[in-house]
Order: sequence, then structure tokens, then C-alpha cells
Amino acid sequence: QVQLVESGGGLVQAGGSLRLSCAASGLIFSRFGVGWFRRAPGKEREFVAAISVSGGSTDYLDSVKGRFTISRDNAKNTVYLQMNSLKLEDTADYYCAAVFMQLTKREASYNYWGRGTQVIVSS
Repeated sequence: QVQLVESGGGLVQAGGSLRLSCAASGLIFSRFGVGWFRRAPGKEREFVAAISVSGGSTDYLDSVKGRFTISRDNAKNTVYLQMNSLKLEDTADYYCAAVFMQLTKREASYNYWGRGTQVIVSS
């Protein structure tokens, strides 16, 4: 059974940092690209960042470029999202997802999803 479990969310002041983790099990992790998505209150879920199977390629939502960094440790079956200089508009539920052998921002392409972790940025 494939599981993706997010952690690291919480309440942080604007300008602060958080690191989200996505721990995977039940799949050959090194064959899956991983993406982070978020859903803000009252909005559709949107792509945030993605990383290729090797970690050599990444992609980001324009509004998080230079602030967020996605990385992975295949030995630990874990992907990270380092979020710096957080803004009020980053408040959302964050989800990680896995897609077989791809780097994509297309939500419909993803095979497996976690249940999410909440990030609240306060002023």
C-alpha cells in the first residue's frame, strides 16, 4: 500500500520559515517524481513545486521562486520543501504527490497523494 505522509506544517509569522517533509512508503521511490501542491481557503488546489526522480531537475510556481526549495533524499524516501520568507498568501494546506517517472506540474498526472499538512502564516 502506497503512503505519502506530510509533516512540518504549523503556524509561523510572515517572513519566517518552515520545512515540510513528505515521507513515502510502498513504492520504489527513486522511480517517482514528486510534487508539492497547495489549497488556500476558498481556492482551487495549485502547483507549488516539483522534483525529478534523480533530483536533478526542479520546477516552481512563479510566486515561490527564490523563496521555496524542493529537494529529495532517495535513501530516506523523503522529499522536502524548504519555505523561506513566508507570506500571508502562502497560507494553505500543502499536499505532496508522486508521479511515475516524470517531472510535471500537471495535477491530473499524479498517481498518489498525501493527506496534507496545514501551513498558517500570520502577520
